[in-house]
Amino acid sequence: MLNLERLRTLDAVARHGSVSGAAEGLHITTSAVSQQLAKLERECGQQLLAKHGRGVRLTDAGRLLAEHAARILSQVQLAQSDLEAQRGQVAGELRLSAFPTAARGLFPAALAALRARHPALRIRSCELEPEAGIRAVVRGDLDLAVVLDWYNKPMPLPDGLVKASILDDPADVAMPAGHPLADRAEVDLGEFAEDEWITWGEGEFCHEWLMYTLRSRGVEPIVGHRAGETHTQLGLVAAGLGVCIAPLLGRHPVPEGVVTVPLKQRVRRHVYVVWRADADRRPSIRAAVAALRAAAEQVGGGPTATTG
Repeated sequence: MLNLERLRTLDAVARHGSVSGAAEGLHITTSAVSQQLAKLERECGQQLLAKHGRGVRLTDAGRLLAEHAARILSQVQLAQSDLEAQRGQVAGELRLSAFPTAARGLFPAALAALRARHPALRIRSCELEPEAGIRAVVRGDLDLAVVLDWYNKPMPLPDGLVKASILDDPADVAMPAGHPLADRAEVDLGEFAEDEWITWGEGEFCHEWLMYTLRSRGVEPIVGHRAGETHTQLGLVAAGLGVCIAPLLGRHPVPEGVVTVPLKQRVRRHVYVVWRADADRRPSIRAAVAALRAAAEQVGGGPTATTG
């Protein structure tokens, strides 16, 4: 009889690509991972891992069993979801992430409300960029991830995920108070061709969106500084070091000496939450979505579409 926890360990190695990655994802030691896999090899009578350079790789038998393990674990998750739905109780553990401005703007109200209404629910949260959050949900390391895309650049989602809209988040341009365009009622991105931009890290989804959008307006971006946090970007703007895109969510308080001006294009981010389809009936998932939407209404946003 194959042990479910050992199959979970093999699945984690297959998903993460290493023993250390599996250990981190499962919150156990690398030694515990190795011990579980050694026991699993004895149970099935075949070698599942082989040395590969400094790491390991799955053997043919290991890949075959890992494919079965993924399906078995998905069925177990579905069974757990159905049982939770039948009980109708919001209980157990819920692991979720959000990109930094959503964590700042939504999590305090949403997670506090969940704790007050559902004391049997244990909540574990962290900050992750959208791509990392989606990967963690697909791997099963997280139950939910708050992610985003932009009005003109959707975020691709893997199969097997469900999403629900949380809010549409308007974005302005933040500039020093002495900027020539600071007294305008609205501005066009094309007017910032000579400005230095303060943007996100290289390769991040929001950075790639900004480069794409500026170039579509005939502007070759001049990137002066990079910062992942909105408040860090606004601090650099206050120092006169450039301009940045400033979404409303998580923006306040705006530093002294910074002016935000709406764009004629009415730029918006679509903020939504994703989870695995096999967990769709869990009451804790539904409770978390409702709490996030209620928190969004407090900051002036709201859902724009139904679950899909």
